[in-house]
Amino acid sequence: MTDLLALDRQVCFALAVASRSVNALYRPLLEPLGLTHPQYLVMLALWERSPLSVKQLSGLLQLDPGTLSPLLKRLEAAGYVVRRRDPRDERALAVELTETGRDLREQALAVPPAIMARLGMSVPELEALHRSLGRVIAAVAG
Repeated sequence: MTDLLALDRQVCFALAVASRSVNALYRPLLEPLGLTHPQYLVMLALWERSPLSVKQLSGLLQLDPGTLSPLLKRLEAAGYVVRRRDPRDERALAVELTETGRDLREQALAVPPAIMARLGMSVPELEALHRSLGRVIAAVAG
């Protein structure tokens, strides 16, 4: 009989260990860029589309504004982003890349291939994993 409570059979355990392990892989690659993993995620969103409102960033990254705010302050202090009131809506705070932040993207291009090499997984394998995780996220969300 299968023990449904066996630790090594728990999806939550596998996801927690995988998350910590993958984040640890990123650390030495992001340190030369002056970024933590959460800051890297913010930069990825902004490299795709800048400026973004704090609300838009919060939604994209699935982070509450209280968690996002300190990340943005540190990125601003590093000179990678600026935060300013949106001229179309004074209540909204817009986050925009600086020239330094845009230039950092070139260095960051080396990160994904290095991660793939360390994981020893092909692009199709990683895409399949991403799809599976997306299904988990969607099921939990709703």
